Amino acid sequence: PSPIGVFIAPVTPLQQNCTVVWCAATNKAAIIDPGGSVDMVLAEVKRRGLIPDQIWITHGHLDHAGGAAEMQEKTGLQIIGPHPEDQFWIDGIPAQGRAYGLPDARAFTPD
Repeated sequence: PSPIGVFIAPVTPLQQNCTVVWCAATNKAAIIDPGGSVDMVLAEVKRRGLIPDQIWITHGHLDHAGGAAEMQEKTGLQIIGPHPEDQFWIDGIPAQGRAYGLPDARAFTPD
């Protein structure tokens, strides 16, 4: 068997991919780029018996990072990334969300 697992979930009306990777030995999972649809992603994590461990953000665009604040609020997990120079994108997430029909998208401060 593979030492890692992975599933991809299209999230938000923009259909950006949120990826979840996990260690097959521990079932600890990293949730990568939760742009939105947080409840759906967390339900699938739970259904698979995974243990959420970290939130990873590859970059600060709305469709990749717009659900990070909600994911952190619901799980208490650390947000890892993106690069500090992406903070201006993160700070603009609420305005971007309103413009693209995702009014619940919020800014956050990476850990």
